[in-house]
Amino acid sequence: MKVCSITEASIRTMVDRFYTQVRRDKVLSGVFNASLDGRWDPHLDRMVAFWTKVLMGKGEFQSDVYGKHMALQGIEQAHFSRWLSLFRQTVDDIFSADDAQIVMEVADRIARSLRYGYFRENTIHHIQETTI
Repeated sequence: MKVCSITEASIRTMVDRFYTQVRRDKVLSGVFNASLDGRWDPHLDRMVAFWTKVLMGKGEFQSDVYGKHMALQGIEQAHFSRWLSLFRQTVDDIFSADDAQIVMEVADRIARSLRYGYFRENTIHHIQETTI
């Protein structure tokens, strides 16, 4: 069921569904589980706080998001592309087309920054599901 607007509840739904998929994904689960083992619940709460701040301007979230991501080891193009693909699927499943576009504009800006940090590229590459 798609929601009509971006709310704290819809952001919680997005984060929970997305990371449920990540934890099961054959490409991403190893990287995420290695980094977050035993700390998934606090991470999910932080992700809700992060997305609430960037999408709604609400909350007290503060962190060096870029620095924390750059500290992760073993990130490859396939991880990055799969993360973005799963995120886009989740957003499209949850939000109306207009709201999904808003969320993905923010996600794409973040992705460009992180992609540059990891690979010295600032373009977004999407991979086909069949290549994973």
